Amino acid sequence: HVQLVESGGGSVQAGGSLRLSCAASGYRGSDYCMGWYRQVPGKAREAIALIGDDGATKYADSVNGRFIVSQDNAKNTVFLQMNSLKSEDAALYYCATRPPNTTSYDYWGQGTQVTVS
Repeated sequence: HVQLVESGGGSVQAGGSLRLSCAASGYRGSDYCMGWYRQVPGKAREAIALIGDDGATKYADSVNGRFIVSQDNAKNTVFLQMNSLKSEDAALYYCATRPPNTTSYDYWGQGTQVTVS
């Protein structure tokens, strides 16, 4: 049973930083690809930082240059370092995962809230 648990959300001033974490269990994490999404009320869920099958990272234009996604050595935890936060970054942030050689992130955590003042 795949489980993803996000943490690290909170309230931060514009221009500040936060680091989100996502702990994965229920599968061999090294066989899966991880990513981060976010969503605000009335808008579609947005992919913001993804790790591909080859380990390459891809960022949404809205966060490129400000956010960094990474994993621990065991690939059981994925991080999202969020820098230079803007008010428009306020959202519910989700981590997600998919099996190798697939395209859809179909497993989701419960989300962690980020607010920016």
